[in-house]
Amino acid sequence: MYRRVAKKVAELQPSGIRRFFDLVSGREDIISLGVGEPDFAIPWRIREEMIYSLEKGFTSYTSNLGLQELREEISRYYKKFGLKSNPNQILITSGVSEAIDLSIRTIIEPGDGVLIPEPCYVSYKPLTLICGGEAITIPTTPDFKLTYEKLINYSETNSKALILNYPSNPTGMSYTKKELEEIADAIIEMDLLVISDEIYSELTYSGRHVSIASLNGMEDRTIVLNGFSKSFAMTGLRIGYAIAPEDILDGMTKIHQYCMLCAPITSQIGALEALKSMDEVDRMRAEYMRRRNYLVKKFSEVFSIRKPDGTFYAFPDISSTGLSSMEFTEKLLIDEKVAVVPGNAFGECGEGYIRIAFAIKFDLLREAVERIIDFAKRYGKS
Repeated sequence: MYRRVAKKVAELQPSGIRRFFDLVSGREDIISLGVGEPDFAIPWRIREEMIYSLEKGFTSYTSNLGLQELREEISRYYKKFGLKSNPNQILITSGVSEAIDLSIRTIIEPGDGVLIPEPCYVSYKPLTLICGGEAITIPTTPDFKLTYEKLINYSETNSKALILNYPSNPTGMSYTKKELEEIADAIIEMDLLVISDEIYSELTYSGRHVSIASLNGMEDRTIVLNGFSKSFAMTGLRIGYAIAPEDILDGMTKIHQYCMLCAPITSQIGALEALKSMDEVDRMRAEYMRRRNYLVKKFSEVFSIRKPDGTFYAFPDISSTGLSSMEFTEKLLIDEKVAVVPGNAFGECGEGYIRIAFAIKFDLLREAVERIIDFAKRYGKS
């Protein structure tokens, strides 16, 4: 009988994040630190603007590119990260997940290599493989950072592109302008395109986020991806965007026309209002920073842990317990009713780590942290 499911799809591994989400879904007895979803409600002024748009009957298609006014606002907004662009370089997508997919499908042909620093977000490798590309991973543990030296070691590969995510999911690590300039030197020497996933740009705690596309020689070789899910607590509204050189954006738009047509107009209207609500982002960032500081201080009692530069994730080293990442997460769930994600869900070099999402009310976070520490002390080698 002929194969009903394409081989490259059948061979894909399910998302390690979603596996744990499904395990705890609907379980009120479990504290979940697994899924990276803000615990804040969408700011009221954003909700109000979307409700009003529905009352006015705004339920039509928009341009494939997205609302002109929103693209103009994004162009102005991204100047704060050093990047000058025009609305014709911007495509509104159904979340950054679609933008990642469009970027890879547009630039990668069968056999092209895609360099992916690990630990990394779970979708980068599968989407590369679906396109027939070769996912070439670059281990970055224990500092979780790409450097000129690490990248240039791959100059003899058949690589066409690099996927860079910062601040990073799952590690929370980010880069200074100087560090990005050194990475950019290697990118230019290797003549790479860059997909720069900057979805956590607003959740940067030390210094201001700098877009790598703003550096000398990088604008014409970089696809910047960002969106509203994390910083603006708009996950379910599925609204993101890409800023790219016009030839690449034209290719992305062609695919978008056929697979999505346009992002939901209600979400686009909410996104436009969100860019005028930065005080709400400041409030959320301050609360995440408070949680980060608490978590790092407490976990330092039992784990080796690097303080995240941004995001709402921490990636502690749990090897002192003598448990593998999967053993730790499964036993923790059974014994303590706390859900986290095993580090190897983000690549092989994530083994020995777990990802903690501290996008949860402080009282629950405190309870979960105490349970994790008690659990770790029971299994600790010392």
